[in-house]
Amino acid sequence: MRWATRAGVHIDRAACAWLIRCHLDPEPEFVFVDDPASVPADATPFDMRGAELSHHGDDCSFETILRRYELDDPVLWKVAEIVHEADIDDERFDAPEARGMDVILRGLSMICDDDRMLEITGPIFDGLYEFHRRALLLGREPA
Repeated sequence: MRWATRAGVHIDRAACAWLIRCHLDPEPEFVFVDDPASVPADATPFDMRGAELSHHGDDCSFETILRRYELDDPVLWKVAEIVHEADIDDERFDAPEARGMDVILRGLSMICDDDRMLEITGPIFDGLYEFHRRALLLGREPA
């Protein structure tokens, strides 16, 4: 399936692409556009103005996708808190990891094109997910 988002990938778009690949579509094709009007007819847009899978209310796009596809994994919702704070920074959640994620992804976006960003950030989100999965199982941060 094809998925379209804005060029210039940052935290919410990278996280959404990871979520799509890991939980919705194991073989996605991502298309990056400068204008929402340029989204191919056969692509599902996300994290862009006017898209169903974008910011709605107080939610970032990652949260919107979790709600739309009824993904209730508590670890994904913990990742959502981090993505939300890194993207929106409204202090809605206590997510100290958000600042570091924001800095890392901003820096990567300065040296990588969008395809490379998704390639690099996938394992970062895998690790973030695994850390919080183990923390949930253990009831504490894993060693």
